[in-house]
Amino acid sequence: MGRPREYCGLFGVFDCDDAVEKVYLGLYSLQHRGEESAGIASSDGTRIIHHRGPGLVNDAFTPQILKGLKNPHAIGHVRYSTFGPSNIDNAQPLVVRYSKGEVAIAHNGQLLDAGTLREDYEVHGSIFHTTSDTEVIVHLMAKPSHVEKPNLSHVLNHLRGAFSLLFLTNDEMVGVRDPNGFRPLLLGKVNNSYVMASETCALDQIGAEYIRDVKPGEVIYVNKDGLKSEIYCSPRRIRPSYCIFELIYFSRPDSKVFGESVHLFRKRLGMKLAEELPVDADIVIAVPDGGNSAALGYSLASGIPLDYGFIRNHYVGRTFTQPQQRGRHQRVELKLNAVSEVVEGKKVVVVDDSIVRGTTSRSRLGLLRKAGAREIHVRISCPPHRFPCYYGIDFQIKDELIAANYTLEEIEKFLDVESLGYLSAEGLLSCTSSPRNFCTACFTGDYPVPSEASGKKISKREIKGRKSVTV
Repeated sequence: MGRPREYCGLFGVFDCDDAVEKVYLGLYSLQHRGEESAGIASSDGTRIIHHRGPGLVNDAFTPQILKGLKNPHAIGHVRYSTFGPSNIDNAQPLVVRYSKGEVAIAHNGQLLDAGTLREDYEVHGSIFHTTSDTEVIVHLMAKPSHVEKPNLSHVLNHLRGAFSLLFLTNDEMVGVRDPNGFRPLLLGKVNNSYVMASETCALDQIGAEYIRDVKPGEVIYVNKDGLKSEIYCSPRRIRPSYCIFELIYFSRPDSKVFGESVHLFRKRLGMKLAEELPVDADIVIAVPDGGNSAALGYSLASGIPLDYGFIRNHYVGRTFTQPQQRGRHQRVELKLNAVSEVVEGKKVVVVDDSIVRGTTSRSRLGLLRKAGAREIHVRISCPPHRFPCYYGIDFQIKDELIAANYTLEEIEKFLDVESLGYLSAEGLLSCTSSPRNFCTACFTGDYPVPSEASGKKISKREIKGRKSVTV
């Protein structure tokens, strides 16, 4: 059994009369980042109170619970465990009381060395209450000599991997981003109150103004004296490696992430896809909602009409963000329905954002075949996933990645389609404004921060000659 890893959403407001209500609304906007649990911790300046519950934000909170949490400072979290048990004990924010006071912590990412640190602490008598790697951070903070408030530098420099963090003490909110900046975290302001969030769509929800992204390797302290910022690590450790999958899949289209408009980025992917992988077809359709923007771009660049070939049931959650494979399969058939009047007898280009395991895609494409599509040509707006991600996304076992184990022709046969094409890595990065600042390890195997699982860092020369991996 492995440790859970989170891919989550963060939102915090400091010094605001309705901070808890704003955090609640912000978490609603970030619901797409995790459907497993939600939590809010708040402070009145003297003590921290909190509530965590399973399911969606609306499931976890009632008006009575929100009223009981009412305080001027608050942080919140939506969680999706990418590995391990779905346990309410792992819901966040985690709240602990220790020798230096109270602290609530919310984490988006994955710590590479959490297992080693955890074993070391347990050998020396520490007791863990969760299986979350986030709890390791709490033990680091509690260790004597590791932190003298308000400087977290010593603790943060002991962490390796992907981490965007929000801390709340009785009288302070702190935001942190790892030296690579794998996961997004940004700073905003509503009236005179500072806000931190994973995506700008959450700022829009409460009428907050976007100020800037938290920088890789930066810690921002917000308290009654205002805002203080510092770089907590050596400049040599700072190497922007933003997760490209945030833009491809996870972030909401109306967000701005890593300085990029998500919708416009995906639209450019679709245009590049049409340039690299043209096809003679009658219509272009998207797999909603992730493929919508790229399908629009493909249609514009190719001149092939765009139509609605799938209709999505919006009362069914995202299949990718279900922690267990069985849960994903159960929702596929409920989630989409093919429109036979649109696809029957047609040569169809199907644009989707990714194929990871392949089973979900096979079910979706089977709906088109049943609806009478004459030809199905699949175009994916990212390269094939051939390598696991160790920075907080749910493809951490190479044997589960269809492109790591089968050739393009074998995948086409498995999906039962006339053709399949992926966007090239070069084409993907050409659609960004800063190609060197993105992590593409899941496509290339070039890990910015190697872990024990990933082994040695694979050279670009070695990857260049590796056209496919087959079994």
